Amino acid sequence: MRWTRSLSELAPPALLVVVVGVVGSGTSPARQIDFQTALVSVAIVVALYVFVGNSGVLSFGQISFAAVGGYAAGVMTVPVELKVGTLPALAPLLRDHTIGNLPSLLLAAAFGAVYAALVALPLMRLSGLAAGIATFAVLEITHNILHEWTKIGPGAGVLSLVPETTGMLQATLGALVVMAIAYGYQRTRFGRQLRATREDPAAAQAVGISVHRQRLIAFTLSGGLSGFAGALYVHQIGSLTADQLYLELTFLSLAMLVVGGATSLWGAVVGALAVSGLDSFLGQAESGVNIGFTLNLPTGTRLVAVGAVMALVLVLRPTGITGGREFSLTWLRQLRRKERTA
Repeated sequence: MRWTRSLSELAPPALLVVVVGVVGSGTSPARQIDFQTALVSVAIVVALYVFVGNSGVLSFGQISFAAVGGYAAGVMTVPVELKVGTLPALAPLLRDHTIGNLPSLLLAAAFGAVYAALVALPLMRLSGLAAGIATFAVLEITHNILHEWTKIGPGAGVLSLVPETTGMLQATLGALVVMAIAYGYQRTRFGRQLRATREDPAAAQAVGISVHRQRLIAFTLSGGLSGFAGALYVHQIGSLTADQLYLELTFLSLAMLVVGGATSLWGAVVGALAVSGLDSFLGQAESGVNIGFTLNLPTGTRLVAVGAVMALVLVLRPTGITGGREFSLTWLRQLRRKERTA
């Protein structure tokens, strides 16, 4: 039955996220930060998967929408009395108003979706290398606007004093919400049509599917979810700079998607959690970590290691850890049969 298949595919990644949230809640406050980061990474990577995984078109621009959402949520939740001193050049509409945590998440999602829709109108007619370069240009433009324009934020400074409301519970629920929306989309007619354009664009067009329209829908939804994830991110760390949502996060999120398996939700979740764990451990090792002996790695090792892992996966298993497939008990049974007959 259709609902049992949906349950069997969505329940495992959701359960994995819940387990991470529960385990993280039982650790020390310092360790909880790593678990929160991993859960927010799940939201970011799943948002990226909605477009890249379903369309097959590489996009470097989704972190732009996370940045827009993060700045919108951050600026609008700083108390009004504090904005006067910390953000003196802010536009009056932003300076004189403040909103709560939940409205800021919704506002970030709306900003991300609207911005993505405007960008997608011309860009979604492109494919291949041209699409990748164009989305990278969007990332660069967005970064420079946020870095320089003090009417909408701190410019080159730090957006500080943002309420730190993304604890373990909100991070877990936020990741689950993004996953549920992503899975619901891929099961709709729009999601199936977009995957048809990924497999064979010419054949899809021949049966009446509009490649531009389907990519536009997915890009807009991905932008909205990215904006939501960006709000989770800023509410987790309590501060934000334009550089935090730029090249490094773009590279890490793409690496997570590739390592896990770019064409499935299960792959996006597994890749996000696996690479987050590796990145967290190596980040600590750069400052010295005791694992029976003191491991002290050179600064920058974590990014080199993540890049090496991504390259290794692309060479040895291009479809990622999960093979680019959703979790399926049927698939496990088939694997067992093959092992028995081998």
